Amino acid sequence: MSVTRAEPKRPVIAITPGEPAGIGPDLMALLDFDEAADWVCVADPDLLDERAKLRGRARSWPRYAPGVRGLSVLPVALGQHVRPGILDPANAEYVLSCLERATRGCLEGEFAALVTGPVHKGVINEAGHAFTGHTEFLAREAGVAEVVMMLVAGSLRVALLTTHLPLASVPGAVTAERLDAALAILDADLKRDFGFANPRIAVLGLNPHAGEGGHLGREEIDVIAPAVARARARGIQAQGPLSADTAFVRERLADWHAVLAMYHDQGLPVLKAQGFGEGVNVTLGLPFPRTSVDHGTALDRAGTGLIDPGSMVAAMALAQTLASIRARA
Repeated sequence: MSVTRAEPKRPVIAITPGEPAGIGPDLMALLDFDEAADWVCVADPDLLDERAKLRGRARSWPRYAPGVRGLSVLPVALGQHVRPGILDPANAEYVLSCLERATRGCLEGEFAALVTGPVHKGVINEAGHAFTGHTEFLAREAGVAEVVMMLVAGSLRVALLTTHLPLASVPGAVTAERLDAALAILDADLKRDFGFANPRIAVLGLNPHAGEGGHLGREEIDVIAPAVARARARGIQAQGPLSADTAFVRERLADWHAVLAMYHDQGLPVLKAQGFGEGVNVTLGLPFPRTSVDHGTALDRAGTGLIDPGSMVAAMALAQTLASIRARA
């Protein structure tokens, strides 16, 4: 007797192109969308049509409804007509509305994952909206107290303890509570989503040479080392604090599944030097997978076709993989 096997459920993945004057809409016109998933672009359909025509690649944008297969658009209206490369604070509300709608769909189970294009934080703040980045926005919308920003480029994974803070504010933000939460989230998501049974995590120091035994700062002695010890007592394979200037040496990186940096420009320049344009930003600790590109809005390239879709392709592929893993869990 033959057995009919149920077809695996196709993930429905939301995409927000981000800043409408940037290259996000161009990417939507340029990309080939994997047919193993259903992709819902949360955006203004007229904007997508205009940018596709500039690229000489008009494409069909069916309106989204539950059950629509392939590629569709969930309409959100722009505040003002967009000229490529020209920022307009009147469209800040549009950018946030796209994010809010996509996030709500993920939280309610309508979408299995979210892929975000680049936003321009400055113009959103100029419009009167306090916005420090996708990571913080998504945590607030999801009602999650702590999340971790991690960038992935090939086998290199760099997580950040603090994200978009002025450098002068970083030492005060390196706290025992934040370290405990970040190490727990990083360990849990490396196990669940990335398949590492016992992930090994390198924890960087804050100061040069990891404080040089207290001569260049005491954060390593007073805060970071105790947090690493607590993590190890909970079964997390963490080591540190390590000096950041040698932790990224290729031979040493082979020992780790991820590196936890203390601040944005401590870890990300190394990752982007090794894999810029192919990296993926992942938000750990959310109740749904979220990935994003590793680059900005590239206003000078919007509408020109002089763009590299590599990071968006990688972000979409990882979102699809993570959605499938979560569905099997």
